Amino acid sequence: MTNVSERHIGYPYPDKSSDLTDEQLSMPAEDLAAIARHPLTVYADTTELYHRLARQMADELRANNMRGEPTRWILPVGPKAQYPILARICNQERISWTEVFAFHMDEFLDWQGRPVDPSHPFSFRGYCDRNLYQLLDPDLRPHPDNIIYPDVFDPDAYGARLRQVGGADTCFAGFGYRGHLAFNEPPTTRWHHYGLEEFAASTTRIVPLLDDTIMAHSHRVTGGYTQAIPRMAITLGMSEILSSRRLHLITDGGAWKRYIVRVLLLTTEPEVQLPVTLAHRHPNVHVSLDADSIAPCALGLGS
Repeated sequence: MTNVSERHIGYPYPDKSSDLTDEQLSMPAEDLAAIARHPLTVYADTTELYHRLARQMADELRANNMRGEPTRWILPVGPKAQYPILARICNQERISWTEVFAFHMDEFLDWQGRPVDPSHPFSFRGYCDRNLYQLLDPDLRPHPDNIIYPDVFDPDAYGARLRQVGGADTCFAGFGYRGHLAFNEPPTTRWHHYGLEEFAASTTRIVPLLDDTIMAHSHRVTGGYTQAIPRMAITLGMSEILSSRRLHLITDGGAWKRYIVRVLLLTTEPEVQLPVTLAHRHPNVHVSLDADSIAPCALGLGS
């Protein structure tokens, strides 16, 4: 595990992704880590990443419990392998979730915009029920009313509840290869264009998934079978992500995340086409990733 927390003074950081040079895209991981603009932890592999993330979450929860304070989290499914580990730690160490408000980022919808059932193989709610909440000992579980998902029938309720409980202490967020956070995909298409400020102010909403998101899920999960991937989703907005007091960005993607990792760690200006770059505006960001994700980009076929 490598921790990096100080920006290199005097380095000519690129403003935007288009300003990245081949040298920056292919520089060794240790050189990139040394000049990263955001505090960074690099783990040897995804196994260490998941275990350390679970440990950090358990420690944050226990510290809040000891102070008599609630824990208000925004949680992703992606990464997700930390959740069974977290449940095991909490059971072993008797760390209670009774004062947790768990705001889950998003959920898939069917082609008609209705929520998929928790039994659906792509349901985020179903995954978290099976791999987190049902694994916790009954006396440690959060109240069901405090497990909050975006609601297609009342999308504004998510943000209202988040404000009601005092906002999120920590937003844990994976990011996609095009920089999307939750299903806040790049909003600009050949037909519609949205400005950066409009996108940054976005709130909970229903979205059709971009073709490349469907392709990415099919490539990673279903062997290229796109029909199995739900076509729509409901997601929290960028404004809700950016309102968190801490933003913990995480990737376990390996080779296909190397470009967006370099965009995040080196550029200085946010871009609407790469939503994760809006993190440049957040005052308290930490990035955690596995060593494969920060390895150099391959800029050719090689030998």
